[in-house]
Amino acid sequence: MGGFNGRPFYVYIFQSRLKSFSSLNWHTRGGLNQMEKKVETHRYLVQMDTRELGHLYTDCLIIGGGVAGLRAALAAAQQGQVHVLFKDTMSDSNTYYAQGGIATVQEPDDSLEDHINDTLKTGVGLCDPAIVELIIRGGPQEIEQLRQWSMPFDMNGSKPACGREGGHNHARVLHAHGDATGKHLALCLLEQVKQHPRIKIFEHCFSIDLLTEQGRCLGVLCYHPTHGYQCIWARRTVLATGGAGQIYRETTNPNGATADGMAMAYRAGAVLRDMEFMQFHPTTLYIAGAARTLITEALRGEGAKLIDRRGKRFMPEYHEMAELAPRDIVSRIIHTELAQSGETHVFLDIRHLGRQWLAEHFPTINELCREFDIDVDKEMIPVRPSAHYMIGGVKTDDHGRTNIEQLFACGEVAASGLHGANRLASNSLLEGLVLGDIVGRTIAEELTHNGDEAKHHHIISDIPDSPRTKLDIADVTNSLRSLMWRNVGIVRNGQRLEETLEIIDLWCRYVMDKVFDDPAAWQCQNMLTVSRLMTIGALSRRESRGVHYRSDFPETDDKNFQSHIEFSHAV
Repeated sequence: MGGFNGRPFYVYIFQSRLKSFSSLNWHTRGGLNQMEKKVETHRYLVQMDTRELGHLYTDCLIIGGGVAGLRAALAAAQQGQVHVLFKDTMSDSNTYYAQGGIATVQEPDDSLEDHINDTLKTGVGLCDPAIVELIIRGGPQEIEQLRQWSMPFDMNGSKPACGREGGHNHARVLHAHGDATGKHLALCLLEQVKQHPRIKIFEHCFSIDLLTEQGRCLGVLCYHPTHGYQCIWARRTVLATGGAGQIYRETTNPNGATADGMAMAYRAGAVLRDMEFMQFHPTTLYIAGAARTLITEALRGEGAKLIDRRGKRFMPEYHEMAELAPRDIVSRIIHTELAQSGETHVFLDIRHLGRQWLAEHFPTINELCREFDIDVDKEMIPVRPSAHYMIGGVKTDDHGRTNIEQLFACGEVAASGLHGANRLASNSLLEGLVLGDIVGRTIAEELTHNGDEAKHHHIISDIPDSPRTKLDIADVTNSLRSLMWRNVGIVRNGQRLEETLEIIDLWCRYVMDKVFDDPAAWQCQNMLTVSRLMTIGALSRRESRGVHYRSDFPETDDKNFQSHIEFSHAV
């Protein structure tokens, strides 16, 4: 499977037949502990006979409509017909809600080598250097393409203006309308997609499972509230389903970020990598009873300060870069401050910048503060960390290929090798653009040399009725999110992780054996699947590295752990 330097440190192989996992032999290097875990699951989540379902056919099927999926669609459509599936609406993606910008070199005092070095340093030894170079060097070209498509970048004269964010040693982050970069990037790409004669868009289409046969991906089984279950058969399929933030009670992610792509890829036999690495954003608005909303790092780049309840600025005591230290460090320091004080939040102080400045430079945050009656001329903004970005995901090569033939992945659902153990601020939109383009062009090239058409295959999923008690799905989902936040969050330890795995296994026995006819239940099953892998990964990595911090193993251990943890569910 190949991990860091070609060798994964741990590899968990889940051998499976149609109906259940076999025993998992869970071990650490040197055979320190061995425990058998058995959790029932099924290859597909629902009963089906593909002969009895409706069918659509396309050259390229893209599941997900964020930056990576849309960019891939535009590139793939150069050669074939493309279908893009949105789980909800076209505005329901992490891209659309992204306040941060696109990191890429634009200024003469900056260099691609410096951007590469900042990325490698932030990734703490687990980045793939070749992938880092590929993506960083591809950035300027993608920015130029966006400008040709009328992306409304904030400008400094004739060039896009550059801001600075955490972990960057130069100002190289491009924005659009201040803190609305993701929204305008999504709208820019959607406008191009809508105009393209070979791209079709389907909203409110829940992708349940990848359809596979003999190690090849043939398309997807999906559900639409009007049309019911359908099979979409494709010559090439791209997972671009985004992240897993909704696994946590506190998150910046939209409701649709429930790890669906990772879970369906895992059931299909794809290799998942680095599942223990979830990035927590240090500053999200804390209002009791309200959803967490991102307060962009760019504010700190412009001079906002983190203040404790006593009115003291605390970051310089911990790190030389103060508020602009990498996100994992800032999040962990805030977590420590809150644990010591017993408070629910710290504060972001922009009083010296003022309300008028905020309205001009960060209109989205200004409106948010107005909504909650926060007068930034006189008051500080209450903030705390929240789950923000899933670094791990489906393992891919430098063209976005997975280990399953004809299946690609890009964007947050993928583990490309760019981020390592911690993502450098604003590298995610860059990754989506560059790798989305590469995936689309790779597919276009393959379609050129492969004249086969997408066709129907006969697949049956026959799942026996479960005699076990049914649990309340909403209750399990909410309890899982709280459990993950408490025990697999910013700070972790072995005892809590073992308890978490026991609890998740209990829920799995009573949820994964059932057949549901409801997207909320499918999401719960996907969240349980991925949460379990994240917990095992966090328990196995007995060190602290990047966003993964173990209080019982607080040091980074390059000798034993400068490598990747991979999961494979062989079918």
